[in-house]
Amino acid sequence: MDDISRRDLLVGSALYGSGFWLLLNLPRPLAARAAQESAKPLVLGASEWKTVEAITARIIPTDHEPGAVEASCTNFIDKALAHEDAALKPVYKGGLVGIDAVSRQRFEKPFVELTAEQQDEVLAAVESGTAAGWPAKSTPPAKFFEAVRAHTIIGFLADPKYGGNRDYAGWKVVGYPGGGHHLGGFSPGQMMGKEKIKTAWGEEV
Repeated sequence: MDDISRRDLLVGSALYGSGFWLLLNLPRPLAARAAQESAKPLVLGASEWKTVEAITARIIPTDHEPGAVEASCTNFIDKALAHEDAALKPVYKGGLVGIDAVSRQRFEKPFVELTAEQQDEVLAAVESGTAAGWPAKSTPPAKFFEAVRAHTIIGFLADPKYGGNRDYAGWKVVGYPGGGHHLGGFSPGQMMGKEKIKTAWGEEV
C-alpha cells in the first residue's frame, strides 16, 4: 500500500466514512484506564493475540512507515473487548476459530504460519463471506472481518490513551498533529498554515 492509498484509506474511510468518526470519538473511559494500567492481555489468549495481530498486520501493513503492529492495535482491541466493546467478544472468539479453520482447509496451517499472500487470500474470502471451511454455527465471516477492520483502523487513529496508536504512529502516518487543546487551541495562523504547529509528540510541522 503506497503513501497515497494508505492515507486515502485511513483518512477517507475512517475519518469521513459512515459511522467511523463517531466511533473514533466515542468515550472509552474503562478501556483507557485499563490501557494505562497495563499492556497485559485481558480478553485475548496468547494464541488469539498472535492471530489478531497477524490480521491487523494485513489490514494496515508495515512498510517504510509503521503499521498496525507498531501502533499496538491489538492492545487497543483487547482493552476495548474487555470493557466498552464487550458485546463483540463472541464475534472475536468465534471468528478466530473460523480464521484458523479456513487457513487449515486451504493451506494446512494456522493463519499465523501463512505467508502474507496466503493470509490476504484467506482474509479476502472471509470479507466476502465465502470462506470455505468456516464453521457453520460460528460468527458470520463478513461480520467478523468488519469488526476487526473497524477496530484496527480506530486503534491506529484514536488517542494513544486507549491502548493503540503507540508513539503516535497513526497520527504521524496521516499527518495529524494531535489536538491543540493542551496549548489552548490552534491560532488563526496555524490553521491557515502560516505558523508552525507543535505536534503531540513534540515536533513542529
